[in-house]
Amino acid sequence: MATGQTSQTDSRNAPVRWGVLATGGIAARFTSDVRELADAEIVAVASRSDASAKEFADRFGIPRAYGEWAALVADPEVDVVYVATPHSAHRTAAGLALAAGKAVLCEKPFTLDVREAEELVALARERGLFLMEAMWTYCNPVIRRLVELVRDGAIGEIRTVQADFGFPGPTDPRHRLRDPALGGGALLDLGVYPVSFAHLLLGEPDRVQAEALLSPEGVDLNTGMLLGWDSGATALLSCSLAAGTPVTATVSGTAGRIELPSGFFSAERFVLHRNGAEPEEFTADGGLYGLQYEAAEVMRCLRAGETESPLVPLDGTLAVMRTLDAVRDRIGVRFPAAARTS
Repeated sequence: MATGQTSQTDSRNAPVRWGVLATGGIAARFTSDVRELADAEIVAVASRSDASAKEFADRFGIPRAYGEWAALVADPEVDVVYVATPHSAHRTAAGLALAAGKAVLCEKPFTLDVREAEELVALARERGLFLMEAMWTYCNPVIRRLVELVRDGAIGEIRTVQADFGFPGPTDPRHRLRDPALGGGALLDLGVYPVSFAHLLLGEPDRVQAEALLSPEGVDLNTGMLLGWDSGATALLSCSLAAGTPVTATVSGTAGRIELPSGFFSAERFVLHRNGAEPEEFTADGGLYGLQYEAAEVMRCLRAGETESPLVPLDGTLAVMRTLDAVRDRIGVRFPAAARTS
């Protein structure tokens, strides 16, 4: 067992004890979902202010609140830290937890760029600690079933993937989505979903093209991506903070296609269209929901002594980060140096 980890992660029966690092919207949603799991406990929360941590703890009935991150990662009763900070702080927060010997689930996008991601992965592997990107889409049973069907040849050889995610975003330049220092823009917040979906089905692309509308602050507001593979497959992806889009996804092959309805990244159903056959609808079996799937996968891995999830492998996370970096390079989005030291 790595230094700093507690024996709770080795128990098949005792609840896994979570520490939540940050108190924003996604942290609240994660806490709300995970505290309903019978085999999980949220035992601590940390913020950069005592007041914020205490308010969050009171709201969700969390026993300990810390006004500094270091206190959370030093808590001996925390088995795994969920990092829910703004993108610009992922590297620092996750690195702090790993350095303290804690397992980590880090929100997407994993980091600002692949260099930061490689640093975290190297640290986790060096210390033998569990680390996973919170790409809940990959843990969703409907998406997992879709992948199984594709790999079993249900639609033949993949030729195209199409996916989008867009909504009318904030106009205030002070908002985090408009702030380059916080990793703002459509790509990292929204585009990570279509890009990750394409990667899940086709792996890392051989070619990346992109066009974007940039804000006066220098972040992308509307981005289109064309990814290409040597197999001849292509992916047409988009993300937007300038317009609402269908937020759907389709994967088409030589023998049919699969369509995911709006909200594809948290799908509850999809329709399989095989050439010459009636459409087939697949739905979730029930049980868990929302962010519970990723939490359950983390806890399964911890109890099994695994340091990486086969559903969200670290090499796959690094590949997605390389593609996001390539897109940013094509569209001219640069994050200031301060963003990497937040």
